[in-house]
Amino acid sequence: MQVALKAGAGYFAAVFGLGFVLGTVRVLLVAPAVGVLPATLIELPIMLLASWRICAWSVRRFKVPSELRARLAMGALAFTLLIAAEAALGVWGFGLTLQQLLTGYRDAGPLLGLAAQIAWAVFPLIQARLTSTR
Repeated sequence: MQVALKAGAGYFAAVFGLGFVLGTVRVLLVAPAVGVLPATLIELPIMLLASWRICAWSVRRFKVPSELRARLAMGALAFTLLIAAEAALGVWGFGLTLQQLLTGYRDAGPLLGLAAQIAWAVFPLIQARLTSTR
């Protein structure tokens, strides 16, 4: 199980770093030009494809077994760290309250981003199932 948690932490760190860079570009450059939802729709496929590959790399790097428990632990830890990091960034980086962060999910762009994050958290399990059927 410790291997899965290390992989989850690595998976989170790599994807959060990439998301921080792409999110900055989206918020500062793309969204003002095309709007929040279109900017999110442009960013999401890039993030999901990169996340898929980062997940596969993390699984190989840390030798995470294909068993359900290990893959769920990897994805759950990564997701928990991501939500905590986003909340911390919103509160301490942008001066938002937790209520404001949660209220933001009423809009399509942030809600779509959350849906993608949930899918991202399940990638380790999906990859295990795909490789076991081959």
